[in-house]
Formats: sequence, structure tokens, C-alpha cells
Amino acid sequence: MSPKRLRVLILGGYGTFGGRLVRLLSDEPRLTLLIAGRSLDRAKAFVATIRAKAMLEPVVMDRAGEVVTSLTALRPDLVVDASGPFQDAGPDPYHLVKGCIALEICYLDLADATAFVADISSLDAPAKQGGVFALSGCSSFPALSFAALEALKPGFSSIETVTSGIAPSPRARMGLNVVKAVSSYAGKPVSLTRDGKAGYGLMDGVRQTIAVPGGIPLKSRCFALADAPDLALLPRSLPGLKTAFTGAGIEPQVLQHLLALCAWLVRLRLVRSLSPLAPLFHRVSQRLSFGEHRGGMFVAVTGKAADGSALARSWHLVAEGDHGPFIPAMAAEAIIRGWLAGRKPEPGARAAAGDLSLADFEPLFSRFSILSGIREESLEERAKPLYRRMLASAWGGLPPTVAAMHDSTTTRTVAGRARVERGTGPLARITAALIGFPAENPDVPVSVRFECEGGRETWIRTFAGKSFRSVQSAGTGRDTHLLAEDFGPFRVLIALVPDDGRLRLVIRGWRLLGLPLPLFLAPGGETFEAAENGTFRFHVEISSRLTGLIVRYRGWLSPQAD
Repeated sequence: MSPKRLRVLILGGYGTFGGRLVRLLSDEPRLTLLIAGRSLDRAKAFVATIRAKAMLEPVVMDRAGEVVTSLTALRPDLVVDASGPFQDAGPDPYHLVKGCIALEICYLDLADATAFVADISSLDAPAKQGGVFALSGCSSFPALSFAALEALKPGFSSIETVTSGIAPSPRARMGLNVVKAVSSYAGKPVSLTRDGKAGYGLMDGVRQTIAVPGGIPLKSRCFALADAPDLALLPRSLPGLKTAFTGAGIEPQVLQHLLALCAWLVRLRLVRSLSPLAPLFHRVSQRLSFGEHRGGMFVAVTGKAADGSALARSWHLVAEGDHGPFIPAMAAEAIIRGWLAGRKPEPGARAAAGDLSLADFEPLFSRFSILSGIREESLEERAKPLYRRMLASAWGGLPPTVAAMHDSTTTRTVAGRARVERGTGPLARITAALIGFPAENPDVPVSVRFECEGGRETWIRTFAGKSFRSVQSAGTGRDTHLLAEDFGPFRVLIALVPDDGRLRLVIRGWRLLGLPLPLFLAPGGETFEAAENGTFRFHVEISSRLTGLIVRYRGWLSPQAD
């Protein structure tokens, strides 16, 4: 039975991660949250900013002090350590955990340090004897990453590689403790599993595009090797694993490249550690905060299916604006809410790898602008029509009429009527003439012929006998998970986004003869496909800051016999 009011002591409760956990739990009237830290004044000031249904009490406690005395006086049912950093927890790193177990108080933390999280199992026997749990790593790694891994496993007979990473928004201010943690392992060997070889913090890397099916992908970026608990935990849980990599993809990437250059000072043994420079790095990171205010996370696995064929599957998450920084605290929130619902974790001391599922996170994500989903690469997936492959699990969200328009790999023709409007500016006219866009007409017959070959689609659009064509294909490399459409020398990169009964086409980049052009100058406008009374409708608008409106055409289409 859960207590009527659960007393939760949050160390670092007015700090970066602890404060977010308090905000996540503040709507729960069955909680008493003890906001703890070294400064009672700061705890009181923080509590004064929160409107809560939970009871909030500012208290003083230092995890390096006389914790048994403090805990005896405060009488919590659960201690959450959100203070960090855990990479350098002193000569007795489990001083607080041992105190909790001795007093039969449950414990969890938001630690992200490999050794700290992986070795907490050394306290498993006394925790079980005391009937309490001590969970370490109740954060993005390993709690959320292992929940995603479990969802990716079905269908694999063996898993050979696991690659994961986190991409914080450039405008999400990193706390000083986070920068201290990163600085502590930069340029030093990290337990990367890659053909038996170690990697070096911030120096090894992989490139990845985070793209939730049906969402707008994050910008492709390099993820630099980070010291994360998954690197130690994955080989234990997946015998035969060849590669395990966990990284961070910082934007702007120039900041990450700067840190990598500094890491060479440690690698070459010119300095012992970058830790003394952490305050400087922190100040620089506060000023280099330009870029899209979006963040994300991914977990990707490769291996073999039951029939021996290659199989790859990945989970993606994208968070908009200020919502992403709450994610590292959501595993702790899920455990606490689960306890209140009668799902208290089993006694024992262990890493929080497998204690939660994605189903535990989904209701927490739904309160924010956070989307997640799974993509798969297999022989069966590669044989599907282009749009179906691009949309992956979001395909089911399309109206049937819109889905039917794209659900074929054979040549076909559709026809209907359209209204065409043209821009009047000189640059608009030149651009329209170069590409071959149709002339202005309030009611014109239109047909579209789809020629499918090799996973690509050639679209031949004919307006009143005059045709122009484009070639659509799946983007590769930096353009992965984007639809690439070629109009002569121009390539436009498009995100396919199902939205309230429409399929929106959102431009994410463009190129001229392969050279990238500024996104703010890209041709844009409202472009979507929809269904109306069972009829396929289209609305295409192409304009830019330089030209104004180039062309806008809208109308309907229906299949026609070839």
C-alpha cells in the first residue's frame, strides 16, 4: 500500500534538474516535496516561485555531510539525488546511498556517470535486506534509452550495434555541473565498445539525423562520444554486442568542435584534465546559443532478423522549445508516480536500465510538445513505396484518400482540374520560366504521371498540355529522412508531416547544383495534400523572400486508366 502522502526529499531541488523534477511533480497533492540543498535561502526563494498542489518544504542538506543525522530528522520515504556531478563523487561515492539503506529509505538519482551508475549494484544485498530500492541513472541514460532499446528488440535474433545520442537545444542553458562532468572525461579513454578498442571522450563521433516519423527532423549533426552508463551496461545485457556508442550532439556544432580540439590537450598529455576550464566553457556555452530551439534523442540498433537478413531499427524523439530540458527528470517522475499508483520498484540496488518502459514515458511526453516514434530498415521496408518508407510509422495517420495516392510502386496517372496563379515580379517570372511552371489560369485541366523506378519517383505534371517534371527520392547522408525533390539544377529537401487530416510538405533545405543555399531564402509557402468528401485535394504554393510569389496551384485529382 502506498502512503497517504509520500515524502520525497530532492537534493539539488532548486538546481537545474532537481528544479525541473519539482515542477513536474508539483501538481500531485499526495506528495510532500522537501526541496533540499546547502542554502536554505535559495531553497525558500525557489519554493516561492512554484504554485503547487504538492506540499513544498525548503530544507538544508549536504550529501557530503552527516547524511544519517539529516535523514533521521527529515524522515523522507524517498531521496532523489539531483545534485551532481557524479563523475567525481569523492572517496566514498555511495556515502548518501549507504545512509539511505541503513535507515531503510528508498533512493534514486539522476546520475549519468558510467562507473557510479554501473557499480551501484555492489549495494544490492544490503538494499534487499532492508527492503528498499536504490536506483541509479533515472534519467535520459540509461532509464529512457533502455526503455527505447526494449521497444526496438522484437524481430531481432541478434543485436550487433547500439548507437544512441542526445541533442540538446542550443538555447537550453547547460548548468555548470553538466559542463564540469563533460570536462572531466574530455580527451580521456571512455569504455566505448568498438571491436575491443577504447574511445576518447568528445573525440570519437558519429553523424546522425534525429527524425521522428511524421515530424520535422532535427538538423543532421555529429555526436561526440560521451561518458554514459549505457557503455558499461549494454555489453552486460546484450551478449555478442560488437559496438556500443553514446554521444552528445551540441549545437552550434562549432562549440562541439572547439571542445574536441581542447580534448587533444588531454589526449596528448599536455594537461591532465579540462576540468579547471569548466567555468570558462560554461560562460562560452551561454553566449553561443544560436540555432533552432529544438532538441532530441535517438537510439539505433542493427543486427540480424530470424531469417538471417540484416535488420536496422531506430527510435527518435524531438522536443520543441523549452520542453526538452524536462526529459532528463521524467524517469524519476515516472517512478514516483508509479509508486503512488501502487507500482513501487522491487527492492535492490541497481542501474535503472529496464525498470521503465516507453509506455511509462508516453503520458508524461503528452503534456509537452514532445514527439517520438520508431523507424525500421529491412528488405521489406525498402520495397515499399517512397512516401510510405519516408513516413514509416506515421503512415497510418494519413487520410485513406491521400495514402492511396502514394501507395504504389508502379507507373500510374491521375487527372483533375486546377486553378493556377503566377507571381508578377521579374525574378518570379524568370524562376517560373526556368522550371516550367504553368501559366496563370482560373480553371485548367491537370494530370500527373508517376513513373516509379529504383525507389525514385518522376512526377510529370501537365497543365493544359504543357508539362514540367521533378524527381523525388529519399535523401541520403546529411539529408537522411528528408524527401529530396529535384527541379532541374535545384534540389529541395522536404519533411513530410501528417497534421490534422493533411499531409504537409515543409521545406528544410535547398541546393543549387549541389551547393547548399541559405534556408531563409528557400522557396516556401503553404503546401499540403488533403481529402475532401473522398476526393484528393492539393494546394501548392512556391514563393521566396527574393521573388515573392512564384506560383500557386490548387485543385483535385483522381486516378485515370493508363
